[in-house]
Formats: sequence, structure tokens, C-alpha cells
Amino acid sequence: MSKKDIENRKPIRELIQTENAPNAVGTYSQAVSAGGFLYTSGQVGINPATGKMVSNDVKPQCLQVLKNILAILEAKNLSLVNIVKLNVYLKDLNDFSILNETFIEFFGKTNFPARSTVEVAGLPLGARVEIDCIAIES
Repeated sequence: MSKKDIENRKPIRELIQTENAPNAVGTYSQAVSAGGFLYTSGQVGINPATGKMVSNDVKPQCLQVLKNILAILEAKNLSLVNIVKLNVYLKDLNDFSILNETFIEFFGKTNFPARSTVEVAGLPLGARVEIDCIAIES
């Protein structure tokens, strides 16, 4: 393959960035689009307008995380129905029932994405919940 062929190739992946979700707090992108899927980085409950955590409580953090994920999806003209899988990291697994209540409030009572939930020792910025998303782009 010539240098010109390499320069003219379509990118294998596209980095996604929106002002409607918090800026990365480290060396990562908000999301990457590749192979017909959108992969978000882990989102915590930061309000993008203030750059601060919305609350110390898990429910407002969880709602903000889901709003941040939705904002990233919307940057690619996607919506909640495009979500295939969510990975949830909780500081305290005793918050699992609050997580479920929040998901019902956000997604409705049916058509939930696949989900894994694990308890972790710590999260960035003292967050109580972090969620990353895999969404299909079609």
C-alpha cells in the first residue's frame, strides 16, 4: 500500500466529543465510534455546565451519568434505544436497589439494555457510580 493510499483511507475509528457531557478528566476520549458501535468512556455524575459532581448521593449521580451518556449518544444522532450494554461500577453494592429504581425512572419499565454491575473500591473524584456504554450505530 502506498503512502497516498494510507493517507486516503477512511479512519478506522472516530473520536466523539460534545460540550453537553463533561470533558475527560484524564487521558481518554468521551467516546469512540468504531465498527458500527459507539463506546463511551466511564461517566461519573459531573454536571457539564459546572464541571462539578451533582451531589454526594448515588441517585442524583446516577441520573447525571445517564444524562451524560445520552448527550454523547446524541452527538452521533443516537438515542437510548441504541444502547446495547452498560457496565456499572458502584462504590457500594448496597446502592443496587437505588440503581434499579433510577434505571426504571430513566429508561421506563421495559426494553432495558444488557448490564453488568460490580462493586469497586474507589471511583474518580469520589463518585459513587460510574457507567460506560456500548451502543449500536444503526
